[in-house]
Amino acid sequence: MPAWTIIVFLIMLAIVAVAVGVGLRYVEIQQKKKVAGAIAIVKEEREAIKREKILRGMDEHDAWRAPASFFAKFDLYKYVEAKVEQSALGWNPAAVVVAMLVFGLAGALIGSILPVLVFTWASVAGLAIGLGALPILYVKFKATSRMNAFEEQFPESLDFLARSLRAGHALSMSLEMVAQESPEPLGPEFRRVFHENNLGAPLEVALYNLTQRVPLLDVRFFVSSVMLQRETGGNLGEILTKLSYVIRERFQLKGQVKAASAHGRMTSGILIALPVCMTLALPIVAPGYLQSMADDETGQWMILGAIIAQLLGFYFIRKIINIKV
Repeated sequence: MPAWTIIVFLIMLAIVAVAVGVGLRYVEIQQKKKVAGAIAIVKEEREAIKREKILRGMDEHDAWRAPASFFAKFDLYKYVEAKVEQSALGWNPAAVVVAMLVFGLAGALIGSILPVLVFTWASVAGLAIGLGALPILYVKFKATSRMNAFEEQFPESLDFLARSLRAGHALSMSLEMVAQESPEPLGPEFRRVFHENNLGAPLEVALYNLTQRVPLLDVRFFVSSVMLQRETGGNLGEILTKLSYVIRERFQLKGQVKAASAHGRMTSGILIALPVCMTLALPIVAPGYLQSMADDETGQWMILGAIIAQLLGFYFIRKIINIKV
C-alpha cells in the first residue's frame, strides 16, 4: 500500500476524531447549560428576581429569616406570601409585613397629632389601618393585574398544547414549548411546571403547585382535565380544545357582564365620591359652616357616624356590582 494512502487515512481519521470530540464537547456544554437553567428556574433565579426558592430553604445569612420565621405563625403572613408570589414582584413577604407595621405606626402617629376623623382614637385607628394597608394593597393590585393577564393568555396556551399533542409530542415537551413561546406571566409559570417535573417532581405535584400560585378557576379546570385524562384515558388534545372554547366563552360573558354593570359602577363611584368632595369643598366655599358641628359633641358623633356609614355604603355597593361569572 502506498505511503501517501496511509498518510491520507491517518489525516482523515484525525479529522473525524477531532470532529467527534468537538461535537461531544458541544453536546456536553449544551446539556450543562440546560441543567443550569433548570436549576436557576427551580431556585426562582434568586440573584435575578429575588423570588421564593423551591429546592432549598432560605439562606442562613438572609436578613429576613428571623422575621419570616416569627411572622409565619400568623395567617396574615401566609396571605401576604401568596399575594407576593402571585404578583412576581420579587419582594420578601417578611419585608412587606414589616412595611405594613411601619406604615401603620406612622399613621397612628399622624392621627394622634392631626385628628382628621374628629376623635383622636378614631383618627389613630383609621390612619393606622389605612396607611398600614397600603403595601399589601399595592401587592394585591399587581397580583390581580398579573392574574388578569394570565387569564387572557390562557386559552391560547391551551390551543397551543392541543396542537402540540396532536402533532405527537409528549405532554412534558408540550409544556416546555408553551413556556418558551408564551410571554410573561404565562411563560414563566409553565416553565416552572416543566422544570419541577423535569427535576423529579410528579406531574400531579407540579400542576398542583401551579394551582396554588395561580388561583384561577380556569387553571383548576385545566389541571383537573389533565389528571382525569391520565387516570381514565382519552384524547387530551380534544379535551384541551373544548376547554379553551369554554374559557373563551366564559371570558366573553364576563366582558358582557362588565359592560352591563358599567352604569352601576359609575353610579357607585359618584355616590362614594360626592360626600367626600362636598366635605372638602365646604370649608373653602363657606368657611365655618361645618365648624359648629365639629365643635359640638353630638355633632362629632354625627360626623363619625357619617364616615362609618360611608364606608359601609362603599362595601355594600362593591358587593352588589362585583358579579362573579
